[in-house]
Amino acid sequence: MFVLKNRDFRIENGVLIKYHGMSKNVIIPDDVTSIGDRAFENCSSLTSVNIPDSVTSIGYSAFEECKSLTSVTIPDSVTSIGDDAFWRCESLTSVNIPDSVTSIGDSAFYMCISLTSVIIPDSVTSIGFSAFKYCKSLLSVTIPDSVTSIGDEAFSECSSLTSVIIPDSVTSIGDYAFYNCKNLTSVKIGDGVKTIGEYAFYGCKNLISLKLPEIVEDIGYKAFYIRGDES
Repeated sequence: MFVLKNRDFRIENGVLIKYHGMSKNVIIPDDVTSIGDRAFENCSSLTSVNIPDSVTSIGYSAFEECKSLTSVTIPDSVTSIGDDAFWRCESLTSVNIPDSVTSIGDSAFYMCISLTSVIIPDSVTSIGFSAFKYCKSLLSVTIPDSVTSIGDEAFSECSSLTSVIIPDSVTSIGDYAFYNCKNLTSVKIGDGVKTIGEYAFYGCKNLISLKLPEIVEDIGYKAFYIRGDES
């Protein structure tokens, strides 16, 4: 069944299919249960979005290339943030992910270059491939005890990142996970880590504090390699 809430929203069976409006500040209607794939894609004038408690999922590329988006309120009802959900939201400065979210999709916050802080809740068990890649303003990350895997390239090219805490619950750090994080000085790797992927900390030229757990079984190719020609 197709329902047209108003001229700005195309809503079908509770799914917000597409936003057609021009408003800079959007309040999504209360009867929406899911934000569909590409619903707000390329809404270049959008600066803020209020998502109601009725929403349980944010779809693939839902806010992709909303380059003026600075603020988004994600309610406790949301359990999943889809792949590429906030891909290249270049003005987004902070994100508070609620305790209900269990997974952060691949490239969910890829190239959010103004993102300085992110709170990852204890409910999250996995951080997807390239989830925060090219978040060049991100200063520090605390990964909660619930996380068991950090995906390939998850924090790659986060050039402002200075410290990372990886809990005991994590068993594997993906390939290129912290690749070229040039200002990373301190990493605490939990005792549960068995595998560190290829190029995981490649190019982290300022890394001065690192302790590997005794349980580590495999360290990938050039995991801690520093190029001699780095600037």
